[in-house]
Amino acid sequence: MAYTRKDVSTLTRTEKRRFVKALLEIKRRGEYDEFVRTHIEYYVSDGEDGLRTAHMAPSFLPWHRRFLLDLEEALRRVDSSVTVPYWDWTKDRTTTSAPWTADLLGGTGRRSDHRVTTGPFAHAEGNWTLKENVTDTEYLTRDLGRAEDPIALPTKSDLEWALDDPAYDTAPWDSTVRKGFRNKLEGWGTGRGSVSWRNHNRVHRWVGGAMVGGASVNDPVFWLHHAFVDLQWSRWQARHRGARYQPAEPPGRGSAQRGRIVARHERLPPWDVTPDELEDHSRIYRYG
Repeated sequence: MAYTRKDVSTLTRTEKRRFVKALLEIKRRGEYDEFVRTHIEYYVSDGEDGLRTAHMAPSFLPWHRRFLLDLEEALRRVDSSVTVPYWDWTKDRTTTSAPWTADLLGGTGRRSDHRVTTGPFAHAEGNWTLKENVTDTEYLTRDLGRAEDPIALPTKSDLEWALDDPAYDTAPWDSTVRKGFRNKLEGWGTGRGSVSWRNHNRVHRWVGGAMVGGASVNDPVFWLHHAFVDLQWSRWQARHRGARYQPAEPPGRGSAQRGRIVARHERLPPWDVTPDELEDHSRIYRYG
């Protein structure tokens, strides 16, 4: 029986409480920090050598779909009623709307050091010490909207620009491609600074603090953001019937991307699963 992932703005008081409680419990058990470590390990850019699976590659979407399922399975071992909600950042666009409420994720960080001081994940509550990160701070940080250099969240038209593209991805299968749904959604654009951040990437920058960089999983909003990104893949599939994950076959000899990306039927590290097997989630979950 497929379960439902809900819009975070529709959660009841009880659903919020149970979601937060389950997150805090897997953090207490040490399981949560394993997710942070995994994302750091697989956050490989196309400027580095080796295989890219999580970012700047066609497998961005199936990799994070599997990652979300692992987190959801951990939460549901604590409380079987819990699912990962999604944050529709085209609709809930202010620093005080869902999910930035005291009964869910808390709000932005204080101006001096961006330290989050409200909600259950504030360091002072004693339940959310950062142990796996790339900075020296043990507390969660945010800078919603970037007060010193403001940017806006992506709009519905920004998403439509990605959803309208009938190709899943195109060569050279990295952050430089200008066609294809995957990179338009992941959001590696041209230019310098904020104009180059589109959709998924722009949201990470808008949240700021811990959400910028490979250790972004340290902020629980990571999961709500990626659940919404995952929903866009489902919407793209519904709009472009029959369109599939690309590339179907590994790049040929002589290609700079040979051995650096995952084709449709190749194993997707760190799991024993292929992108092909992750294209349809309807038997596991659906979106409300």
